[in-house]
Amino acid sequence: MKPKNSLSNFPQFYVILKRSLKSKMKNMKKIGFLLISVLLIASYEAFAEEKGKTLFNGKDLTGWHWDVPEMDNNAGVANPFIVRNGLLVSLGLPAGHLISDDIYMDYRLEVEYRFAAKPGNCGVLVHASTPRALYKMFPKSIEVQMQHESAGDFWCIGENIITPGMEARRGPKEEWGGTEGKRRQIKNLTDGSEKPAGEWNSMVIECVGREVKVWVNGDLVNYGYDCTADRGQIALQAEGSEVEFRKLELRPITKLSD
Repeated sequence: MKPKNSLSNFPQFYVILKRSLKSKMKNMKKIGFLLISVLLIASYEAFAEEKGKTLFNGKDLTGWHWDVPEMDNNAGVANPFIVRNGLLVSLGLPAGHLISDDIYMDYRLEVEYRFAAKPGNCGVLVHASTPRALYKMFPKSIEVQMQHESAGDFWCIGENIITPGMEARRGPKEEWGGTEGKRRQIKNLTDGSEKPAGEWNSMVIECVGREVKVWVNGDLVNYGYDCTADRGQIALQAEGSEVEFRKLELRPITKLSD
């Protein structure tokens, strides 16, 4: 993803400028030049930090791999993750996950999705690691729920996260956990943030350090801290419902948005 107004030769200029700056530091008569140079270097480094990338190229599943248990021993089972009309589509069945090849930390992930037919269930998993850690299906992770009318719930899958007022949203503390039979769901903060079925929704997930913050269509729907992981892969689910994705963009950040 090329930033607007980018200069193709700017990185080379930056290197030359930085070397020149070191050689002129002893000459205080060049203070004007040095000041301008420092400002340009700071500007370029800020530019580099803000630069993000798209996780879906609109053509194929480059950068991703899938983990679909039913495909293990049956060559006739179709992959539930496809590209159709420039969209990444989770067909919903067979159940499984589309997992990024790369590991990420300290980022803002912007997702645009819709339930193309009947609304149902799906999710974006952050800090994903060990595959099939839960029910021989779900990778160890924190799931940001996309299920219709529950978008923004957290589900703890082998990991844990703390939220304000968690006992009211998760149930009795002694029943909490990240494994089978435990209370793993932490309900979101709002109702009515999602758009009607068939319309595009925006979900923004920010992960910085051990904090995770989620917005749906501009509404803050969840915030957690003291997560037991601070990095991992990103995964999309096939969990019973057809979902289309038209945007999956990620950029590095150093602090959460207000």
